[in-house]
Amino acid sequence: MNPIQEIKEPEFEREVLQSQQPVVVNFWADWSQPCQRLEPVLMEVAAACNGRAKVVKVNADANPQLGISYWIQSIPALLYFINGRERARIVGTASKAAILTQLELLTRQKTNLTTAINHQNI
Repeated sequence: MNPIQEIKEPEFEREVLQSQQPVVVNFWADWSQPCQRLEPVLMEVAAACNGRAKVVKVNADANPQLGISYWIQSIPALLYFINGRERARIVGTASKAAILTQLELLTRQKTNLTTAINHQNI
């Protein structure tokens, strides 16, 4: 089973924007050699996330409206979503460590923000 789900425009809102967990979205195309090189790295990232975050991919050629909506000008492009909002992006290839480090930083920021909000409500 592939740990990276391929989604299309109709599924984007449910799978990414409404997700309760952080999501890394890979905008890619099958003709792109950098995208092909990044695929096994993302498989390792998805396995390392182990349910704490999910990795999905969007074929930029087959879903042009999403590419336009998120200003995708070069692929591969990794967009990080937390609580339905884009929080960061990496354009081009990246190492497993770089991808996971960015995800960890964003997840830590989310946790710190949630903690701060909860303390204010006490």
